[in-house]
Amino acid sequence: MGRKKDHSFLIMVLVCSTAGAVLFGTASWAESNSCLQDEALTPECLTKNPATKTLEGVGLGLVAGVGAAVGATWNAKRR
Repeated sequence: MGRKKDHSFLIMVLVCSTAGAVLFGTASWAESNSCLQDEALTPECLTKNPATKTLEGVGLGLVAGVGAAVGATWNAKRR
């Protein structure tokens, strides 16, 4: 009962993964839209669904955000 729980790591993971998902998802969506407006279309641009590219960006952002949170928390604990 006297044990103090520290939720700062979970909050850091939540914030960083959300920020990563938003940033990477937005960047992937913008890249897929600009790809369709280029003069020289690539086969990947024509065959890849923009929604799929956006979801891949969101997933990559989540992973990058969790990695950033772990690194930041580890660095803060070492100091």
